[in-house]
Amino acid sequence: MRISVITAVYNNRDVVAEALESVLAQDHPDVELIVIDGNSRDGTLEVLQAYAGSINVLVSEPDRGIYDALNKGLRLARGEVVGFLHSDDLFADAAVLSRVAAAFADPAVCAVYGDLQYVRKGDTGRVVRHWKSAPFRARLLARGWMPPHPTLYVRREWYERIGGFDTRYRIAADYFSILQLFSQPGFKAVYLPQVLVKMRVGGASNRSLANIVRKSHEDLDALRRSGVGGVGALAWKNLGKLGQFFRRG
Repeated sequence: MRISVITAVYNNRDVVAEALESVLAQDHPDVELIVIDGNSRDGTLEVLQAYAGSINVLVSEPDRGIYDALNKGLRLARGEVVGFLHSDDLFADAAVLSRVAAAFADPAVCAVYGDLQYVRKGDTGRVVRHWKSAPFRARLLARGWMPPHPTLYVRREWYERIGGFDTRYRIAADYFSILQLFSQPGFKAVYLPQVLVKMRVGGASNRSLANIVRKSHEDLDALRRSGVGGVGALAWKNLGKLGQFFRRG
């Protein structure tokens, strides 16, 4: 099974090599690495070019934000299964994609996800938050539940069905895509109760108060558009994060 890993990057030369090395260290035998660079000007492209022999597809051009970049990656992907590893993130170990592929051995499985650790930007060994997920049940969506998107792997045909990410959202397009996918009848998702990805803190959704407010507005719109819920679901979604700060795995 070929798994496509899409990495979007913009002006992140200091850590992007770690993300790439994390992909290249995977022991799964068929990984397609796709890197979409947003025309970086800080030396990121030079770092990427040093890995040209290991990157299957490298695109460097202006884009309209991260979801536009991810959609480019989806259009270029040839793997049966697709996931995303952003330039700030790392796989938890070298066998992550092998475990994901094993779960997809059942042809009825549409998606696979696991747990996520938020780590310090300058010290990826220090855990700030531990997002322990849970087995999927449809009723959880109305309570604000979602799998950690950086750990989510989906059969590519499902992204084609929903048309990729809705770029009208600047922060919550991943959440909207999850609501679209997981609310489909017959959508079977498998939970792996293990940390799959380590994510450095400081992402776009919580970088400023303005972004937090915007994200809440976008989350609420996504819930309403998908028919999953409203203000109550949004409240549960935010309250559910509190326990992550007291859990260390």
